[in-house]
Amino acid sequence: MRLFVTGATGYVGSRLVCSLLAAGHEVVVSSRRRASLRRFSWYDDVTAVEMDADDQLSAHDALQAAGPVDALYYLVHGIGQDDFGDADVRAANNVALAARDASVRRIVYLGGFVPDVDRGQLSAHLRSRADAADALDIPGGADLVWLRAAVIVGAGSTSFEIIRYVADRLAVIPEPGFTRNPMDPISIRDVLHYLTAVARPEVPAGAYDISGPDVGVRYGEVLTEYLRAIGQPRLRLPFPDVSTRLVGKVAGRIVPVPTSLTEDLVTSLSQPMAASEHTIRDIVPALPGGLTPMRKAIAAAVRSPAPRPVCELSNLHHLAETDPMWAGGDVMRARRIIGSTVSSTLSSTGRLTQSMVSLLTG
Repeated sequence: MRLFVTGATGYVGSRLVCSLLAAGHEVVVSSRRRASLRRFSWYDDVTAVEMDADDQLSAHDALQAAGPVDALYYLVHGIGQDDFGDADVRAANNVALAARDASVRRIVYLGGFVPDVDRGQLSAHLRSRADAADALDIPGGADLVWLRAAVIVGAGSTSFEIIRYVADRLAVIPEPGFTRNPMDPISIRDVLHYLTAVARPEVPAGAYDISGPDVGVRYGEVLTEYLRAIGQPRLRLPFPDVSTRLVGKVAGRIVPVPTSLTEDLVTSLSQPMAASEHTIRDIVPALPGGLTPMRKAIAAAVRSPAPRPVCELSNLHHLAETDPMWAGGDVMRARRIIGSTVSSTLSSTGRLTQSMVSLLTG
């Protein structure tokens, strides 16, 4: 198939491109700036186009430039930015209209679980994810496959990195009441497997919850498994009446993840995020060995070696060199910053030396 990936520079999108290429598909990727795509190891194996999803004309031109496309992956979101909810809806609608004009048959969208409450009671993050799904499903447009997930486990995943830094940096960890809410995590390995599979037309359009094999998980248990993996016990104290908004503001000042992104994500933890159905498991068989247990995924993420090119990861839960510089924990982060500085210095020195040689011999 010929598949178009928006959000290809993100955590999930960059790895999805590798998965699609490995499955033998032709891949088109987009970014506001084509130059930003060159740092990915898959760049020479894809077709790259420029697209600003916030601009309807840009989205239209990008889909026309891409040529025939069987399915489009919508992995764009503005969380962490001002007024991201309205912006997400506009961007999703722009891409849906452009896909319809380009005769794209299917849009695959990765969003979050939507608790069974009035949409007005949802956090801004969860509400925007649901509203974006509505904006992608337009009359006469592509059919929509909406995969809904909670926390994605893997080094480089924003939600996982927030948990990592809170655990690493606090000797005493406060536990608000919402940490007892149900939450079904899923490993990045299984997310990519489902995303790759549902582009096929034989998978019926619709909304599907995706989750790992663990049953009865609560938010606090992800932290428990992380502490088990690093072998560093922490004192954990209950704070049952603290709001997610306050916790988000505090966490935003503790972790190196962008503050507004951390605040928006943590605020959304006020609702249970458990799968309400498992239909996808009857349609898309799991990979050999079955779905990945949370403990195994977290252990692999913790053991991540030095970052490698995204398509050369020996384990999908490991850190890629194109993941954000704040990812990987404090030790890994320091190594990456030092490595980047040394590389930049050597590169500058090399250019200076070459210029001097050219001047002297010219």
